[in-house]
Amino acid sequence: MKKIVLLILLLLVISMAWLGAAETAKAVPAKVKPALLVIDIQNAYLPRMDEKDVKTGMEMINYYIALFRANGFPVIRVYHSSLKLGPKPDSEEFQYPKTVAVKDDDPKIVKNYGSAFKETELEKLLQAKGCNTLFLCGLSAVGCVLATYHGAMDRDYDVYMLKDALISHDAALTKAVLEISKTIGYYPLKLVLENIAK
Repeated sequence: MKKIVLLILLLLVISMAWLGAAETAKAVPAKVKPALLVIDIQNAYLPRMDEKDVKTGMEMINYYIALFRANGFPVIRVYHSSLKLGPKPDSEEFQYPKTVAVKDDDPKIVKNYGSAFKETELEKLLQAKGCNTLFLCGLSAVGCVLATYHGAMDRDYDVYMLKDALISHDAALTKAVLEISKTIGYYPLKLVLENIAK
């Protein structure tokens, strides 16, 4: 009988130690593995955006793209095409302006809904690249960017809006989106990415 009691106690101690190790493993934060999502900067939509946002936003988006490239992190292009309204993927309206520093070999997601996660391969792509932290730029701040932001949160990604790199039809609304979201600016992000890359 003593042997059975000792065996049960030993099993309890081992299982408690195993549970403690599992809890400790959960408490250790995962290494940050970032990706930049450049969302819907398409010729069809840019003319509808507030010129105040476009002027600063287009320049800053290219700075962020260069920052991610310089540190070896993925730049993912996201395009929108409404099933009813287009633009058609083979049209000029569908394309990004030539001034946007994306490359043909950057991964490309085509979406038909606001969130870049809904019925696309985005999550599978992010998992394949091991990305767990997302940085968003593009348009519309009040539409597809915000929907993608919440889609990322729903899937437990750390997600941030990029300061001065969001565009919408109303600069005041763009500012409001930045105020209600987790946001990071260029220089703090530069510091973060350079230290992660080391």
